[in-house]
Amino acid sequence: MPKRALVEHRPLLLAGVIAAFAHYFLSDNPIGGIWLILLKGAGVGSLAIYALRRAPGLDGFIVAAALAISALADMALELWFEVGGGLFALSHCVAIALYLRNRRENPSFSQNLLGLTLLIAVPALSYLLSNNPLIAVYSVTLGAMAAAAWTSRFPRYRVGIGAILFVISDWLIFSRMGPYDLGQLPDLAIWPLYFAGQLMIATGVVQTLRGEEPVP
Repeated sequence: MPKRALVEHRPLLLAGVIAAFAHYFLSDNPIGGIWLILLKGAGVGSLAIYALRRAPGLDGFIVAAALAISALADMALELWFEVGGGLFALSHCVAIALYLRNRRENPSFSQNLLGLTLLIAVPALSYLLSNNPLIAVYSVTLGAMAAAAWTSRFPRYRVGIGAILFVISDWLIFSRMGPYDLGQLPDLAIWPLYFAGQLMIATGVVQTLRGEEPVP
């Protein structure tokens, strides 16, 4: 069967992409704070609903929960940074549980090495960028999430790379707090990198789980 258009096959993914684009281009537009907050949450929130509807079993519920908590964190960041950070740490813990339930059998030495590197380097570099011990504590969960994603059985060049894009977007946020001035780069790149990472994670996990469903 030929592939159908995205709007026909995956309307929730399309809705998420549209919401993400709209938030990116309207973030400085005075349409009203509450509407921008809701629009921001709608991006990853649509991915969460997509995962809940499309992915089977407990693993599908877990990835949907991780995405839903991230959507809440996106909105909370606009009101209270610490609450948003706490919700993101929770979403990382939920994602870690998913990836540990789905560890890759017999990973190669290079896969294990990169996983270990992410586990150690992510919090270390996060601290150097932010000069904030609380950011380093949060980034322990961020690094563990990326390491677990990379060493899971889900496709590395979708889920693994998606997790790394998530890390890079957070590093750009942290760079605003410390001694490093990256100019306009954080403003331009944080949201696209973050949403692209979440989109890759959602579709990679869902398509893997759906591919394992018995054919009726």
